[in-house]
Amino acid sequence: MSRTALRICPLCEATCGLTLTIEGTRVTGARGDREDVFSKGFICPKGASFGAVDGDPDRLRTPLVRKDGELREATWEEAFDAVAAGVRTVVERYGPNSVGVVLGNPNVHTMAGALYPPVLLAGLGTRSVFTASTVDQMPKHVSSGLLYGDANAIPVPDLDHTDHLLLIGANPLESNGSLCTAADFPGKLKALKARGGTLTVIDPRRTRTAKLADRHIAIRPGTDALLLAAMAHVLFEEGLADTGELTPHLQGLDELRAAIRDFSPEAVTGACDVDAPTIRTLARELAAAPTAAVYGRIGSCTVPHGTLASWLVDVLNVLTGNLDRPGGALFPQAATDRTPRPAGPSHGFTLARWHSRVSRHPEAKGELPLSALAEEIDTATDEGEPIRALITSAANPVLSAPDGDRLDKALDSLDFMVSIDPYLNETTRHATVVLPPPPPSQSPHHDFAFNTLAVRNQVRYTRPAVPLEPGRLPETEIFARLILAATGMHGADPTAVDELVIGQTLGKAVNEPWSPVHGRDPKELAAQLTGVSGPERRLDMMLRLGPYGDGFGVRPDGLSLERLLAHPHGIDLGPLRSRLPQPLKTRSGKVELLPQPIADDLPRLRAALDRLPDELVLVGRRHLRSNNSWMHNVPALTGGTNRCTLHIHPEDAERLGVRDGAAVRVKGAGGEVTAPAEVTDAVRPGVVSLPHGWGHDRPGTRMSHAATDPGVNVNQLLDGSLLDPLSGNAVLNGVPIEVAAVAAVSEKLSPVT
Repeated sequence: MSRTALRICPLCEATCGLTLTIEGTRVTGARGDREDVFSKGFICPKGASFGAVDGDPDRLRTPLVRKDGELREATWEEAFDAVAAGVRTVVERYGPNSVGVVLGNPNVHTMAGALYPPVLLAGLGTRSVFTASTVDQMPKHVSSGLLYGDANAIPVPDLDHTDHLLLIGANPLESNGSLCTAADFPGKLKALKARGGTLTVIDPRRTRTAKLADRHIAIRPGTDALLLAAMAHVLFEEGLADTGELTPHLQGLDELRAAIRDFSPEAVTGACDVDAPTIRTLARELAAAPTAAVYGRIGSCTVPHGTLASWLVDVLNVLTGNLDRPGGALFPQAATDRTPRPAGPSHGFTLARWHSRVSRHPEAKGELPLSALAEEIDTATDEGEPIRALITSAANPVLSAPDGDRLDKALDSLDFMVSIDPYLNETTRHATVVLPPPPPSQSPHHDFAFNTLAVRNQVRYTRPAVPLEPGRLPETEIFARLILAATGMHGADPTAVDELVIGQTLGKAVNEPWSPVHGRDPKELAAQLTGVSGPERRLDMMLRLGPYGDGFGVRPDGLSLERLLAHPHGIDLGPLRSRLPQPLKTRSGKVELLPQPIADDLPRLRAALDRLPDELVLVGRRHLRSNNSWMHNVPALTGGTNRCTLHIHPEDAERLGVRDGAAVRVKGAGGEVTAPAEVTDAVRPGVVSLPHGWGHDRPGTRMSHAATDPGVNVNQLLDGSLLDPLSGNAVLNGVPIEVAAVAAVSEKLSPVT
């Protein structure tokens, strides 16, 4: 007999509400939840395939422990015994920094991945922390930290109300949005146009989003910051800059004007390959629009000047008076944020508090570049011990980081490695212990991170749709036990981790004068928490302490877990609203428009004005039915156009003797790959494109479907040396490469007769 259950989709940042059809304990169907307060029934192919993702037969169901060189099934007790012995031995012999931690993108899509890694890192005390952020959005975190004093204060475009939207390096019709949580992003763009608004897309590819735009600018890859600086220059030069009500909250406006004086449209046009009149038109239209928002994403982050481009996105929003303004770019307010403190000067944001051991890369937001992971393992220096043990969670850096071949070898040299992961993939095949979490249907869900980036304030929570399978542990308990094993408390009750966090959080809250529980007894507050588990008690605490919370009785109509459970389709908390100056945590208490690290990096951008363009450069791409390397083991999500082909413009194909469908060899600083060519004018001349997340051809994995059509690892073309210096983000786009038809290569290698 079938039944239905609600579940928030964890497969991309759109966080759509789903209605699952369940037969026994198996998810047999998924459709959009029309009553969901946020997504209102929208669903994409990933969400529709929830059952196939959830029931993938290659998902691990029991822990694996390496014995005599082979990974074998083991009990949970054996697995955590091995973790305690392996990690603690390394910590005690070589120190905490000899234990590395790698957190993959899927962590932000789970409750466990949001709640427990900070506790693990604090308990270990390691500085060897790497995440997917440094192959993705770290430049935006750094620019927000420098502008606003908080790396997580990221304004998002008010999609439902703006009159003019400029997208740079973003393709939300494929991504469903990124650092901008919006269910039915495509529908919102179509609604923008239907109400008479303007959509401009700046991208070297004619993406699905670009095809929808009123204007598509095919910029030369990697020159985003130059174009944006030229637009800001025009706003100042032509007297179009109008900061309006923002003015009292700004610091450094005159200094900013002077800093970008050299970046006129005429100066940047050669580098960007966008003519000066077009640049001036872009700036004038932005200034003239009743409301407008500039939004940049991964294409503008994963380039040599990613932090400067991310900074300039917000600078344009400031100069047109559209920051913190309805219809512009606004700061969301999530239900689990702490009660806002009073506005005023704060601690600010600091970069380079420590450095990586080998190449001396500065930390950003407590993280080191993922590109440096291999050398931090395989290279000895006088600066301390290499990484000898590694903890990974939902991470596959062999595919997602540059030069996976080197990292592949480095992982084999570790003393110990433990992975929380449902798959034996290209990275976890090296682990000593693999701890498999249950599938999504058997886990609760609340979006802690994505609600801080949502285009409408709302709160939703879904309990597990399917009972936990016998023999499995909740992912939250897996994390809790891992924390205890790795920090010298192996064998303690895993509930102690949650109770420790609750005690510390309430203890701090009662001492904050602005807190709704100021002066109260933390133990009395803890006794009021509801929920059937430690994670639910923590969620209840965060809701009640938050900006919409009941304050443990202070605001009787406020949020709590109990109230949220009574609204299974979520609670709408209203449209985004102006919040400045409250979100600012800078030392001045203002938006600091020209922070010193930004000013110090501008000469590097000026030098790019005179740089000769490379003959052929590489950019990435993604597909609606894919999310990095996650979903290539699901047959329903890998067919059709979701293929690992090299897009190449007809002019370049003719010049290089490349035929459509024929094999081509692509060579970069880190290595070479061979892929089928797809000749298309969807890329501009001088640009080729390969999707990321592929390369499922290594032995020892258990991803049977992915192995049938493995594709190639685009990141193997990179050697890891190209980074945005401020953020440590890998340069993945605009990278110089060489392309040759395989037949032509073979002829060159043939012996002369």
